[in-house]
This record gives sequence, structure tokens and C-alpha cells, in this order.
Amino acid sequence: MSNIKKKTSKNIITIISLTIGSLIAAAALELFLIPNTILDGGVTGISIIIYKLFKIPLGLLVIVLNIPFIFIGYRNLGKAFLIRTLYTMIMFSLFLSYFELFSPFTEEILLATVFGGAILGLGVGIIIHFGGCVDGTESVAIVINKKTSLSVGQIVLMFNLVIYTVAGFIFGFDRAMYSLLTYFITFNVIDFVSEGLEQAKAALIITEKGTTLSREIYKKLGRTTTTLKAKGLISGEKEVLYCVLTRIEIYELKHIVQEMDESAFVTILEVSDIIGNHIKSTNKIKKINSK
Repeated sequence: MSNIKKKTSKNIITIISLTIGSLIAAAALELFLIPNTILDGGVTGISIIIYKLFKIPLGLLVIVLNIPFIFIGYRNLGKAFLIRTLYTMIMFSLFLSYFELFSPFTEEILLATVFGGAILGLGVGIIIHFGGCVDGTESVAIVINKKTSLSVGQIVLMFNLVIYTVAGFIFGFDRAMYSLLTYFITFNVIDFVSEGLEQAKAALIITEKGTTLSREIYKKLGRTTTTLKAKGLISGEKEVLYCVLTRIEIYELKHIVQEMDESAFVTILEVSDIIGNHIKSTNKIKKINSK
């Protein structure tokens, strides 16, 4: 199969998967969570609060409130991320409007929390796995993560705790606690669906184009790599690149490697803890990008 056919086939699979993920996530919200006043986190959670208070269409709110976050994601993750995210959010908004016409599956609060959270995690996990995004919170968290010692997970959790606290004053703290429970269920299902991805991952890339790949990863993702010399039994002299990144960046990393070196071998490893600053300075990135 030619490279063009491979790329076309991959794009079709990505579009279908993002569509399915958006459908599942929207169904979880409209058929389980929103009718029972259980909130998702991030920008979607803010959208639900505004929708409940002022009856502004939820699908419209999701797109409008995410615009600044989409721009931030584009600045840090590139044009391809922007296209996938815009498509995903449009489909997500359309499906939200569609499922709003249906009656909720259950009015039992605990069932709605558990099943709604699990189904939402399934949908969002599929979307993340294929490089899309339905909530811009994580892209902003990545930016903050690069400038502070806080992890992406900690930043997202703090952001959501603020949202759930506000929701508690408006809708009652029992709903806020159910929403927080939903968040933890969703988060764990996302990890499972996205091949067990944690907030931090390590990539090992075996390649013959170590310098070229390192510079491209540095320019596009802002992540430094450590280069190790290696020798394969059959393939001979190689370079091994080690890079720590977040789950939302893994799709972009794979794309960079495929574009630059089709013969490269990539493995993704779990990272239980990070000690020290593995992120480069912003000034150095600007210098690299200007070359």
C-alpha cells in the first residue's frame, strides 16, 4: 500500500473513531448525567452550569467557551490537533443537541453517576486515543505544566474542584459530590480505553535519525529527549530517544515519528512519578522554531 493510501486510510479511521467517541460522550451526558444534574469537569462542566441556569443551548456553549482553549492547544500542539479538535467538538455539540430530545435512561442518581461516568470515559478515551479533544482544559494544563512544577493531572483536578464547589452552592453539595465521583470514574475509564495511559508517559524511540527526530519533537511538542547509543543484533548501530510527555501528546509524537522515520520503533511506557524539571525553557523553543 502506498504512503498516500496509508495516510488516507488512517485519516478515515481517525474521523470515524472521533465521530463514535463524540456520540458516546454526548449520549453519556444527555441520557445519564445532565438530567440528574451531575456535572462533567472542565469547560463542559461550566457549560452545563450555564445551560442549567439560563437555558442556553449546551452544544453552542461547548463550542463558544472552548474557542480560547482551542487556540492555546493549536499554539502548543499544532494544526493537525486543531483540525481534529474542531471536528470533534462540532460533532460532540451536534450529538448533544440530538440526544437532548430523548428521555434519560435512569433517574436513579447512583446508577446515573456510575454508568454515566463510565460511558463518558469510554467516549472521551476513544477521542483522546485518536488525537482529538472535547474539552480544552487539558491543553491549558499542559501549558501551565511546562511553566510550573504541577502535573497536568493536578492542574485539571484543581480546576474541576473549583467548578464542583461552585456547582455545590448552586445545585446542592450532594450533586457536587456525585459529580466528583463521576469525574474519578471517567478519569479511570479514560486511562483504560487510552491503552492505560496515565497523565505522564515515557516514550522510547529506536531510530537512525535521532538528531532530526529530537529537534522535531522539541519544536512541535516542546519536549526534550535524551539520546542513547545502541546496537541491534541485526539492524546494527541505532539511537534510542527517551522522552517524557502527557497522554494528549502521544498521538502527536507518533505522527512526528511516522513522518520523519517510518522505520523507527516506538514503545510507550508508564511513568509512576517524575522528579526534577524535564521541560525545556520557552526561550529555547522560540530559538529552535525560528531556525
